[in-house]
Amino acid sequence: MQLELLASGYGLVEGPRVDERDRLYFVDVQLGGLYRRAPDGAMETLIAGLKYIGGIVFNRGGLLFCGKGGLKAWDETTGAARDIVTTWQGKPLQFNDMTADNQGSVWIGSFGYDVFAHPRPDPAPGALFRIDPPGNIVALWDGIELSNGLGFSPDGSLLYHSDSGGDTVFVYDVQPDRTLRHRRPFAKLPQGVPDGLAVDVEGGVWVAGAMGGKVFRFTRDGVVAQTIEVPLNFPSSVVFGGRDLLDLYIATGDERYFGDDPVEPPPRGAIFRTRTSIPGLPVPKARF
Repeated sequence: MQLELLASGYGLVEGPRVDERDRLYFVDVQLGGLYRRAPDGAMETLIAGLKYIGGIVFNRGGLLFCGKGGLKAWDETTGAARDIVTTWQGKPLQFNDMTADNQGSVWIGSFGYDVFAHPRPDPAPGALFRIDPPGNIVALWDGIELSNGLGFSPDGSLLYHSDSGGDTVFVYDVQPDRTLRHRRPFAKLPQGVPDGLAVDVEGGVWVAGAMGGKVFRFTRDGVVAQTIEVPLNFPSSVVFGGRDLLDLYIATGDERYFGDDPVEPPPRGAIFRTRTSIPGLPVPKARF
């Protein structure tokens, strides 16, 4: 598959989302900034210097972003951001990656420790939550080592979840009351660590293989059906876009930022785009 380079020069690109006007939104976790790319390639900085953000979903009138500091809403008209959820059981929240459901809620994972601290502390388990408008938080599952990509099956009965710390994509049964049961392994990557993911209309799960230089498509049975070679070693996330939802966007990071040695400029994190033969599944807008 041919990959088109859309943007480069970033530390770690995360949270890619594409709106109905084919505008691409993303964040740079390491170097900071919330950005928007127009279809003609014009780049716009929406929030300068914004760091440690690990996920985006569209919201009515703007978008939500999550990371170190919790969940926040950004208003496209005013450019202002407001807090939705910042703490849980009296402790600050550090979220990473999320998705939205048809009822306007977000499903989101937390870190149990500061992954950006130096030196990094011993990992403590995080959790998986559902946040309902206007900001009610519901704990769903504990013991998540390093929460990453989330996505629902086409009928909404399954939730896929990358736990990078466990090197596994898990799947849960979604109950009628929107709780979760029967967490079980869905797939392990042949190469790399599972990071962000997206689901297609056939129920296939596309997973970014961080530190593996590949994106994998798994069938509903957890079997690798397709592999995309990525020019950079750190694919971090994937999302579908375009009017036909056949455009697959692949976000990448510069893996040098995760070492102890100084990084020589320029940074090389980038975003690529390719065409697929199976449309992606639309992610609903949140309602906060």
